[in-house]
Amino acid sequence: MTYMILGRAVPKQYISMTVLGSLAGIAVWKTSGKSAAPKNVEEAKRAVPINAGSSEEEQLMDSIRQFIADAEKESAGASKH
Repeated sequence: MTYMILGRAVPKQYISMTVLGSLAGIAVWKTSGKSAAPKNVEEAKRAVPINAGSSEEEQLMDSIRQFIADAEKESAGASKH
């Protein structure tokens, strides 16, 4: 079956595909709200909280933070030379 739209014959499957595609596009557009990206490294670090469930996890997180801090110091020192 075809429908006459603006003087042209349009098959019903084209109309249904257009409607479904439009609905999917609107749904994606509505759910993809703007997220504010962190402006610098410090904001990014604060944006991701790390919650330890035990003392072992806390020690692991502290060692990871120390490793990252040491690596940042090394890279800052290397870039100055």
